[in-house]
Amino acid sequence: MLRSLVSLLAVLVSFASSALAQQPGPRTSECLAMAGGPPRAMPVSLRRTAAANEVTITYAGHSTYFIDTPMGIRIATDYSGAYQVGRLPDVITMNRAHSTHYTLAPDPRIPHVLRGWGDDGKPAQVFERIGDVLVRNITTDIRRYFSDSLGADMIKDGNSIFIFEVAGLCIGHLGHLHVKLDETHFAAIGRLDVVMVPIDGTYTMSLDGISEITKRLRASVVLPMHRFATPLDEFMRKIGQQFEIDRRVERSLKMSRELLPSSPTVIILDGV
Repeated sequence: MLRSLVSLLAVLVSFASSALAQQPGPRTSECLAMAGGPPRAMPVSLRRTAAANEVTITYAGHSTYFIDTPMGIRIATDYSGAYQVGRLPDVITMNRAHSTHYTLAPDPRIPHVLRGWGDDGKPAQVFERIGDVLVRNITTDIRRYFSDSLGADMIKDGNSIFIFEVAGLCIGHLGHLHVKLDETHFAAIGRLDVVMVPIDGTYTMSLDGISEITKRLRASVVLPMHRFATPLDEFMRKIGQQFEIDRRVERSLKMSRELLPSSPTVIILDGV
């Protein structure tokens, strides 16, 4: 009898441990699964309390945004270490265009370093669940500043668009985007609720090009980056009147499924 109880207890402990290990969420992309549905439809499995759903997004400068998840995971995009707000991130994503978008010597205390390019001639492949966030990437080609020995002026798969899926939100960072996106890119991105868009109009891509991409993605919230060279009014004129504009004096905002604006909105946070 005692042996049977011990065996049963071992089975229950094993089951509970397995359940806890899987607790942060599914490894599949919910943003891809929901891409064909209504833009603000929320699966029953993701309906939690408002506080549990809230993500904090902070503009640090240039192309670096900090994303703080409900479970306390801190992410920094296009991280070079030059733009730091608060504590060190747990996860950094990087792109190779300029030294302001990456570092080859990140602080060793940062546990998850995700490069948007491959060093072996193959594209970077990121699909990783870290705590309550799923991080994945879609690669795009990037310009060379000087042609290589074969005359090529593009580096294939040299940039990554990173997608962060957390608390029912689909958050995209377009990186140092140099090329127009085709149907395969849009299909791989899926639905976005929040998108971080470079609007310099020169170092990345033209304002016409990035405006078309912004309109096509139809995210509820657009967060401009690479803001140093482009008059915001020109970007707003090109993306059309269907986008509202919300200028804030804070550098952070809290966002959840429930807090998404009813019409697409460009939010300008204070920052460099």
